[in-house]
Amino acid sequence: MQALLNAIATMALPTDAQRVFHGRGGMYPGCEHWALDAFPPAFVLTSFQPASEAELAAVHDTLTQRWQQLAPDQPLNWVFQCRHDSQAETRLMAGSVPEPHVVTEQGARFRVHVLKGQNHGLFLDMAEGRRWVREHVAAHPKLKVLNLFAYTSAFSVVALQAGAKSVMNLDMSQGALAIGQQNHQLNGITTGASFLGHDIFKTWGKITRGGPYGLIIVDPPSYQKGSFVATKDYARLMRRLPELLAPDGHALLCLNAPELGLSFLQNHMQELAPELRYVQRIANPAVFADVSEERSLKVLVYKCSALK
Repeated sequence: MQALLNAIATMALPTDAQRVFHGRGGMYPGCEHWALDAFPPAFVLTSFQPASEAELAAVHDTLTQRWQQLAPDQPLNWVFQCRHDSQAETRLMAGSVPEPHVVTEQGARFRVHVLKGQNHGLFLDMAEGRRWVREHVAAHPKLKVLNLFAYTSAFSVVALQAGAKSVMNLDMSQGALAIGQQNHQLNGITTGASFLGHDIFKTWGKITRGGPYGLIIVDPPSYQKGSFVATKDYARLMRRLPELLAPDGHALLCLNAPELGLSFLQNHMQELAPELRYVQRIANPAVFADVSEERSLKVLVYKCSALK
């Protein structure tokens, strides 16, 4: 775990929510099961296999030493989460976690929850996707946006901050959407966002009536039993995109499934939505570097033909 300890010993003082160490990308042999995130004022260490008390003590000592250098007048707060079938747990290792716990990213504020559940309320690997949405909407103000699988609606926050006319947020989780509403309030956004807690595949009528959209964001889970399985359900979404998009509208397609490469999205789009032209792949944050770009998070931009 030396690479993890080295990253801690040399990290800068985090102000925004961000990943500090990404072992999952395979860039540090032997550390593939470790990830360290900063959700100021707390750190979250995640292990995808059981961790020994000696390993946790080494992390604690290194964090303590570095924190004394970075913020000697502030307490060290850190949480350990193990995500392994035989040892799934979340433990507060030092300090405390504020409640409510609000973090920042590129000037936006988001509520997170690091002591419960495996998803903390903000996916840090999607930071560049959110940056692209912010810049795209700023360059095309008054867009109508459709945010599918909205989760806590972070995309909606940045789109409305950038000047979107409206954002329709859809997700099956009412709890996630409730946090999304809080996120809008945290950022002083009082109009423009709608929240629908529905199964997307049973809501096409309402979705269609709300269109056409200048931007559609599709960020589904790769596998969520009973809700969405990328290998069979992504195609059902792709078929709908041409009728939902305005002329010259854009779609942002996201996929976090290591077993599915770029060709999965590109080949399906070419077959099922040929009216949409591939524009670019959004680079992931540098800290999420991966030995295989095919396995890492894929965020692709498509544009609809002006002639429909």
